[in-house]
Amino acid sequence: MKIGVIGAGRLGICFALLCEAAGYDVLVSDIREDYVDDLNERKIKTHEPEVENLLKVAKNFRATTNNKEVIDECDLIYTLVATPSLEDGSYDVSSVWQVVEDFQDVTKTKYFVVGCTTNPGDCDNFRKQLPSNVKVFYNPEFIAQGSIINDLRTADMVLLGADPFSDNDSTISNIRRLYEKIQTTRAIVCSMSTTAAEITKIAINCFLTTKISYANMLGDVLHHAGCGDEVSSVLTAVGTDSRIGRKYLGYGFGYGGPCLPRDNRSFAAFAKKVGLEYNLGTVTDEINNQHAKFVCDYFEKMNKNKKPFYFDSITYKKGTDILTESQQYRLCLDLLDRGYTVYVRNDKKVTDQIYDYMTTSYGERIKFVDNSENITEPYFVVSL
Repeated sequence: MKIGVIGAGRLGICFALLCEAAGYDVLVSDIREDYVDDLNERKIKTHEPEVENLLKVAKNFRATTNNKEVIDECDLIYTLVATPSLEDGSYDVSSVWQVVEDFQDVTKTKYFVVGCTTNPGDCDNFRKQLPSNVKVFYNPEFIAQGSIINDLRTADMVLLGADPFSDNDSTISNIRRLYEKIQTTRAIVCSMSTTAAEITKIAINCFLTTKISYANMLGDVLHHAGCGDEVSSVLTAVGTDSRIGRKYLGYGFGYGGPCLPRDNRSFAAFAKKVGLEYNLGTVTDEINNQHAKFVCDYFEKMNKNKKPFYFDSITYKKGTDILTESQQYRLCLDLLDRGYTVYVRNDKKVTDQIYDYMTTSYGERIKFVDNSENITEPYFVVSL
């Protein structure tokens, strides 16, 4: 079985390389010609651990800019293209529709697996527009930037949506075997209809944002109650209850990044679409915003001598170059807006994204420093 991956971005390239390492012949496509050329020369620049080494040793791996080439040559074709958020919180799946168009002239039986996050019901709509010989599945990943390879290998669950009215047993078995080869742990495969799976994907991340916000809300309450030094003890006790669990129950800056906030809003948007004014996602977002203000007030109060602040990282997760909805970056801007000087450890991939804006807006009060550079004045380290 030859595997195709349309959309070889941060997630797509990781998934493709793990498939190749598991013994599959893999062909990927991407719209960036220079990037495709680099992949074929076994070159890539990324913060993701292991990707560079996996690419260097890959033997049965090739990249192209032609989606139809992937569709023609491969049996199981994943699409992991971008699905950005719209203003109402739902996902823009126009890039997936473009891939659907590339399947229109296919005469052989093909298995089309949507791996990017979509709105509930989208896969059913894709299926209606595709030839009957193209079978549609939904198989999203639960990963975090900066640990994609490890997350794919150690997933608790494989979520798999399929048409309940079609005979897809053999393909489902093939997808199961693929994950058995990729993973170092044995994940539970949860099969259901594509729409139910689409709901499940965003619902899981919506629950996580609720759990994170609850932990931060409780921590803020403890600080106000004069028990701020016992936040960790209290959350450990709460998480010891098996009905709750300790994962994602830590006190921190708040949730951010390219996945959790978007899925949280998407779930709220879908609930509204089906006629339910369930505003849990909206409430969670508001708690996240209130917590961000609390954190800024907290650091300002702790910094009694008005020292410059120092951030070791301002990305949403240390070790990545992603600033999308980063609460650390937000705090950095809030402190600058309050008139403080802020030092930020220089990371070229991060600094290049914001240097012009930051220096224009804040002048000499924003300072990017290298690891080897000594800071001459005392500073207050931002850490939770």
